[in-house]
Order: sequence, then structure tokens, then C-alpha cells
Amino acid sequence: MQPRLDPEGLFDLRYAAFLGTVSHLRIKLHRYCARMTGSALDGEDIMQEALFEAYRKIERLDDAQALRPWLFRIAHNRCIDFIRNRQARQRAEAGFASDDIVLPVEPAGPGAGRAIERLVVHLPPKERACVLLKDVFDHSLEEIAELVGSTSGGVKSALNRGRAKLAALPAQPGAAPAHDPELARLLGRYVELFNKRDWDGVRALTSADARLRVSDCYNGLLSGSPYFIEYERSELPWRMRPGVIEGEIVLVLDRRHSEEWLPAYLVRIHADGGVIDRIADYYACPWILEMVFADVGRSASPP
Repeated sequence: MQPRLDPEGLFDLRYAAFLGTVSHLRIKLHRYCARMTGSALDGEDIMQEALFEAYRKIERLDDAQALRPWLFRIAHNRCIDFIRNRQARQRAEAGFASDDIVLPVEPAGPGAGRAIERLVVHLPPKERACVLLKDVFDHSLEEIAELVGSTSGGVKSALNRGRAKLAALPAQPGAAPAHDPELARLLGRYVELFNKRDWDGVRALTSADARLRVSDCYNGLLSGSPYFIEYERSELPWRMRPGVIEGEIVLVLDRRHSEEWLPAYLVRIHADGGVIDRIADYYACPWILEMVFADVGRSASPP
């Protein structure tokens, strides 16, 4: 049986088994994609696409030891496509002077990785990738050169430029959520109905061809999924509320532990014309919240 060209509907058992074989790499892959794109949620979406691409091409991999660099290369290419489509290159480069003269900068010391990886989004894509792969993920120059399509010398130059730019960056203020009163109203209504378990009311907020992605489980039409039925059947104590992550309004699923409600995972809603047309549920991706907590500190109660 040949794998589908796109994961549509419930994922088959072979794909689920493949996801199990790469589970040890997924946190690092997500971290890389999230830092390349500047979004933990976009990073997860791109990683999901990269994993399915790898699944479709797995027979081309002769050496099991090459799995990690191969997956990173696929994820990297997906990230570059995403950045180009978003025209992030122009925005990232606009605030910097010419690269004609850049003094070498020594690698960051131990413990600086988190600070570096939060700021690399301000670098052009090649420098961003080189700094991440070397200073955060500790890849060799040769590995990075193969991944980004360069030479060891080219990687060294990109590292010097990227490190110099990061050292010159001013303090970065936190991103404020975009003000969209129509979306806020729609999400507020969605949360209200969801917490009331009014599934017919929730469905009425969605378009007839709304899409649903549930990580590691389903990708297809919302109408063809058991999504709300699964929530209806759930006996776990949960509640939904609006939240903000990286300047984006999202929905947070809290679960009660003893007497305390704690965030468990995120749901991303997209609307068009006042109607929900896409839902992404990240219940199987605990690393997203772990990244958010690590970035802002648990005292901030994100998102």
C-alpha cells in the first residue's frame, strides 16, 4: 500500500508507527522550526508537514544513522519555503546595515542558547539557520553546510555575520496581540459554547467546508471528523479560555489537577468573513507549551 500524497482523514497505522520511530527527534525538530519561523504554532505545522514528507520518501533513506540530518534538511527546506512565502526575508533584513564589513564574534557561552534562539528571527534565513544549528543544536560546520547548501567557509561567514547582528540587537519588547475585534468576538462565543458543551452551537460557528488538523491523528474536513464527539465523551475535567502566545490570540485547554487548573495544550482558530474555516488542535504537542514556559518563565502564567 502506497502512502497518500497528503495526510487526509484519520492517519493510517503505518504513518502512526513512523511517528513513533521519530518521536525522539520531534522536540528538537519543533524547536528548530519554531525558531526559524518565529512561531511555536507555525513551527509545529511545518514540522508536521516535514514528517509526512519524510514518511512518503522513507524508502530513499539507506542509512538509518542519517535519519536526524535528513529530517532536519526536510524541515529546513520547509521553513525556508514558509519564510519566503511570508516575505519574511525582506522584513528581517530591512533593519540591518550592509554586510560588507563584519568583525568576527566568538560563539556564545554555555546557557546562552535560549536567549539566542529567541532573537534569531531577526536574522536573514541563512544566518538564522547557521546560528541555530551551531550555537543551539551543536551541529558541525560540515553538517550545517550540507543542510543549508553551502560550504564550511560560507557557514563560518554566516555565523560571524549572524552573531555580530545578534550582539548589536536592542532589547526586544514582547509582541502585542493584533487587535481584531471581530475575531475576538467569534472566539469568545466559541469558548462560551464549547464550555457549555453546546456542540451544535459550536458547529454553527464553522463553515460547511471547515478544515481540522489534530496533530498525530487527523487532517481533513471538520464535518468528517469525530472531533466534538471525542470532547463530549471525555470524562477529564477541562475548560477552554482565550489566551495569547507570541502575540497571537489562541485558545487554551486547561485541565484540573487537584484544585488547580493548568494549561494542557493549545487550539488555533482561523476565521474568514466571520466564520471559522480552520481549526488546529495541538493536544499531542506538549513541547509547544514547554517552549512558551521556558521563554517567558512560569511566573507569567502563559499563555
